[in-house]
Amino acid sequence: MLAGADVRELSQYGISSQIMKGFDGYQNVLMTGYYSPVIRARRTPQGKFQHPIYAMPTYKRLSRAQIYAGALEGKGLELAYSDSMIDNFLLGVQGSGYVDFGNGNLNYFAYAGQNGFKYQAVGRLLVEDGEIPKEKMSIQAIRDWGKANPSRVQGLLERNPSYVFFKNDPSGKVKGSAGVPLVPMAAVASDRNVIPSGSVLLVEVPDIDNDGNWKGSHKLHLMVALDVGGAVNGHHFDLYRGIGEQAGHIAGLSNIMVVFGYCNNGTYG
Repeated sequence: MLAGADVRELSQYGISSQIMKGFDGYQNVLMTGYYSPVIRARRTPQGKFQHPIYAMPTYKRLSRAQIYAGALEGKGLELAYSDSMIDNFLLGVQGSGYVDFGNGNLNYFAYAGQNGFKYQAVGRLLVEDGEIPKEKMSIQAIRDWGKANPSRVQGLLERNPSYVFFKNDPSGKVKGSAGVPLVPMAAVASDRNVIPSGSVLLVEVPDIDNDGNWKGSHKLHLMVALDVGGAVNGHHFDLYRGIGEQAGHIAGLSNIMVVFGYCNNGTYG
């Protein structure tokens, strides 16, 4: 059915569906991507590993700037120390990820909570500041900017007061807000006011190459809404891409995708 099928004929197979209006009234839905990063860390501060990843504190209403200034130091909340403030930040943006303590084993750090401050996209801030052209914005572009401007990284990140806390999850499985393990290219984060959790989606996605260039065709994908995201609002899907550097590269390119979708349980404006 997914190869060359006419989605308007789904009813012939006993499938009840509703087309989404999209953000423009023409079924177009913003598609971005997210992934599970793998970052290097140590259990105690040593050498270049000086940037703490924190567990949820009893009092969480602390801004990123306050936390960077040491508001949580000495409370026994440090789960790990990485060698990159940018990596810690991106771990928070993705909501979970894996930590490599240098022994070859990956430890899964799951989302534990957020400090209650509104999220500000640093990518957008860099574009507005004229630091990175909009058409070149990606996760890698943010990393490259950080490497070129190490003394400015903390100031940039503090403009986003939102901060995510983590917990060590021995299961090692990436799970969304629905508590279900996420499958790459099948699980999406959505705005629950538009797409309820558990909704099945049939989405037509532009086919792109490894550099983000459109190949001139589209592919149909079945997806399930299993997660949410602080930056996922309205007619916007965030597609889970998988684990590691390559998944992160593709997730960054996914920000250019615009798609339309079908949903199996209701009409969604």
